[in-house]
Amino acid sequence: MSEGTELGRFLRARRGQIRPQDVGLRGSTGIRRTPGLRREELATLAGVSVDYYTRLERGSETRPSPSVVTAIGEVLQLSPDALHRLHELVALAAGQSPAPSPGPARAVRESVRTLLETLRPAPAYVVGRANDLLAANRPGLRLFPGITDWPWERRNLTRYMFLHPMGRSLYRDWEEMAAHSAAHLRAMAGADPDMPELAQLVGELVVKSPEFARLWERYDVQARGGGEKHFQHPEVGSMCLSFEVMAIFRTDGQRLVIYQAPPGTPDHDAMLLLDMASPTEAALSEAEGAEE
Repeated sequence: MSEGTELGRFLRARRGQIRPQDVGLRGSTGIRRTPGLRREELATLAGVSVDYYTRLERGSETRPSPSVVTAIGEVLQLSPDALHRLHELVALAAGQSPAPSPGPARAVRESVRTLLETLRPAPAYVVGRANDLLAANRPGLRLFPGITDWPWERRNLTRYMFLHPMGRSLYRDWEEMAAHSAAHLRAMAGADPDMPELAQLVGELVVKSPEFARLWERYDVQARGGGEKHFQHPEVGSMCLSFEVMAIFRTDGQRLVIYQAPPGTPDHDAMLLLDMASPTEAALSEAEGAEE
């Protein structure tokens, strides 16, 4: 194994983000060749030898104990999601890789499509493992202006955020949302490192979006299960919507995403307008056809 392992890249990327003062060390007066902690500093704080940590980072040590991995994660100040990812990478380095993933299942059950309609006026949609948009009700489709300009097979919400002309202006806090999106893909990659559609998406975004390439190299990891998003929609204006993400049972990683706002608020009024806005017949016909 060479220094180019995924585990080594993860450790080096996260080590470079920790300053000595972040872990109680005095700042060095000399010139540091690399940003962040030195290997010997991290090894000392984690309670392992420098040689052992160097071999771990280079990929020649593949079976550290869970306690050692956790100690390294604590020094790196990893979030629970990022620590989980570190344990996954150690398992992969030890040869404990899962079976190759099958191709993505894009078909959405009829009962789920019916549920999407009953949720109106709340925007709701179904995404696949790599955030492909598989089905949506009317406000859910209208939530992403211009996405119907793309053929259905290219309608991916991460691709939309980084590559669609309207993706940046839709989110009032685009930089924060973009960082969350890249970190979420890292979490998905940890859960299924051989996911072909994710590898294809990441390859495209790294080449076409410098912002995504920079965020991807940070190796931040964050699983998302809900929260708030602030939109500046070109048709209905500003709105802040809470959202929930739910796994759909007996599918290959499909998730149902539902947005909502308290009744009687301007955000709820904007959501109602989103449902009232009439998409073109062509867009609706294409969406309905793709869901079958």
